[in-house]
Amino acid sequence: MTITRRKMIQVAAAAAWVASPAPAPARAQVENVGADAALEAALAEAGAPALAGMIVGPDGPVWMGAGGLRRRGAEAAATVDDLWHLGSNTKAMTAALYGRLVDQERASWTATAADLFPDVAMDAAWRDAPVTAFMGHVAGLKDETALGRDWLMTARDDPRTLSGQRRALVTAMLTQPPAGSPGAFAYANSNYVVIGAAIERIVGHPWEDVMRAEVFAPLGIETGGFGAPAGDQPWGHRGGVAIDPAGPVTDNPQAMAPAGTVHMSLGDYARFLRVFLTNGDGWLSPESLAVLMRPAGAGQPAYAGGWLVAGDQPWAGGPALTHNGSNTMWYASTWVAPGVGRAFVSVSNDGEQGAAACQRLIPGLIRANLSGPA
Repeated sequence: MTITRRKMIQVAAAAAWVASPAPAPARAQVENVGADAALEAALAEAGAPALAGMIVGPDGPVWMGAGGLRRRGAEAAATVDDLWHLGSNTKAMTAALYGRLVDQERASWTATAADLFPDVAMDAAWRDAPVTAFMGHVAGLKDETALGRDWLMTARDDPRTLSGQRRALVTAMLTQPPAGSPGAFAYANSNYVVIGAAIERIVGHPWEDVMRAEVFAPLGIETGGFGAPAGDQPWGHRGGVAIDPAGPVTDNPQAMAPAGTVHMSLGDYARFLRVFLTNGDGWLSPESLAVLMRPAGAGQPAYAGGWLVAGDQPWAGGPALTHNGSNTMWYASTWVAPGVGRAFVSVSNDGEQGAAACQRLIPGLIRANLSGPA
């Protein structure tokens, strides 16, 4: 299968991340060839409509590739400049946005639910729950409390503002006792609706506007948006069928946005991932970055600010951060290895075959990254 519209970027410091490295051009050449082959193999084996991937270094993308079609049954080829839905990989952005507010002394890492929502008549069990417990999915929330099937079926018709909807969800969640066991890991999008609503209360503007002002703009992200990409872009696929982005159900309800509706180009996503490879990149303080990368509590699996934390990984030179995201029509998988200054990304416009393709591609990109002479 032919890889379309491939970009290769060689950075001056491409080899600086390993001991006794090959010269930068030699390593970049090996990395690019191996990544190309991994992309072609993963796309052919999984049969997804499109697959794209990226290797990121401290200075930005080292390699990007894309293959397949924007829409099954059409002729337009996917490109590395296309927009891709990141799903739950949005969570790391929401957590980092909160960290940005901490650095601006507008928020605190020691804030509790009672501090974040002082006018909510919450159940006593929530009052002392720290913000990091919600970030780490160990606060005791479960989606069934407020984000269950009935809500999913009716949320798109809610006439209230998105901030009003999120505020109502937080009230519904926190006025009830914990449905889960505080301290135990239980993945729930509800946690990041809480974080998003807290950001809205702190700043006084919708989460989307704060994302644009505090994440997209300062990091130079020009393609960031919310929901399914519109216009001349890939379409998501469910059950092998292309879903028109102009249709009524092309993403989760937008009230859930802080948990998973961001889209952007690969190149712009690299601008965000560089924050974790450069000790904050001057956008986030090293202290806040450390909080975002540190697991919350003793829950297992270990989860930090929007990332699962994989303990010592030999290929990563230490712990690695990882997350997958999908709204059932798109799929994204990301691994970040700060110890070797690399991040690896795979994205697809299919929630099923694309998931298989992304999971095949990531190990191939890691092997390509390690395959140069040492």
